[in-house]
Amino acid sequence: MTNTSVATPQTAPPPSVTPSPPDQPLPGKGAVEGSATWRLSDRIGLAICWGLGLLFCAIAAAIVVYLFVQGVKFLKPSMLVTPATAGFTESQTGGFSDAFIGTLIVAAMGISIALPVGVGVAVWLVEYGRPAALARVTESTIEAIAGIPSIVLALFGTVIFSSTALGFLSRTSEGVVFGRSFFAASSMLSLVALPLIVASTREGLNAIPQHVREASYAVGKTKIATTRRILLPSARPQVATGAVLGLGRIIGDTAIIVVLLGATQNFAPTDGILPLNYLRGAGTTLTNFVYEASPTGNLNQPQKAYAAAFVLLMMVLVLNAAADVIHRRARKAGTWSH
Repeated sequence: MTNTSVATPQTAPPPSVTPSPPDQPLPGKGAVEGSATWRLSDRIGLAICWGLGLLFCAIAAAIVVYLFVQGVKFLKPSMLVTPATAGFTESQTGGFSDAFIGTLIVAAMGISIALPVGVGVAVWLVEYGRPAALARVTESTIEAIAGIPSIVLALFGTVIFSSTALGFLSRTSEGVVFGRSFFAASSMLSLVALPLIVASTREGLNAIPQHVREASYAVGKTKIATTRRILLPSARPQVATGAVLGLGRIIGDTAIIVVLLGATQNFAPTDGILPLNYLRGAGTTLTNFVYEASPTGNLNQPQKAYAAAFVLLMMVLVLNAAADVIHRRARKAGTWSH
């Protein structure tokens, strides 16, 4: 009788896994470098950067706190609803309601001009850019406008709006065009806000990946329809941010207001129907009022200058806070994945 032996298969032992040392960083998790290992010159440079940052924050906080304290001390609600009047003391000279309303007018008119123009220029540069030579010239022009001092824009606006062809936009007398009006000031102030709107809108459009456009073209949408229905709604937060920042620049300008709106402390309407008679006439804003009411100004009313500066500062801070909220919400909503 033959004994039959059945061979059992031999299984290989599992490979031994050597655990990584506990002090070894995980893959993809780089160790954070401490400044203690830096050279002395690098540590000094870091300390200088920290110091400059803290100094800047301290200066900004000092300006806000000082104007807040002075503004709360001298600001009265009646100043916002009472126009400036002639008087011997500050209590007899009224408030600055005309300057406050004038600020709102130039802000609304300036941004209503700059926003559609800026968005249109940004769309053309990003989505079309043809001819290329004209696109490069346009980009250089926008950068140049961003660096031009506002007083230069004011003088240029005086030349334009003092011409006879544009006499219907300002006060005229016996054929002489004065060139000072809300139309003239708002038109030049729109150039101050234009570069911010163009840059912010271009950033939003460039953040949208190309395959989104290609998907829209694949379903039969034209380039104009894609831009209007997909790209611009997607870039709406950046457009809003640019508009808010542009508003801050508009209401904070002084040179254009003094030259193209006049140095009056009250509205000076022309003959005509409401509201064109006011928009064609001279006026004032909060920046002009602060300039005139400062201790070195013609009015020498420092208390009202502090009050008006406080109102102007609050408007600028609200606009900056709105821009920050829009930016944060846009980031929280998510970005395009390429």
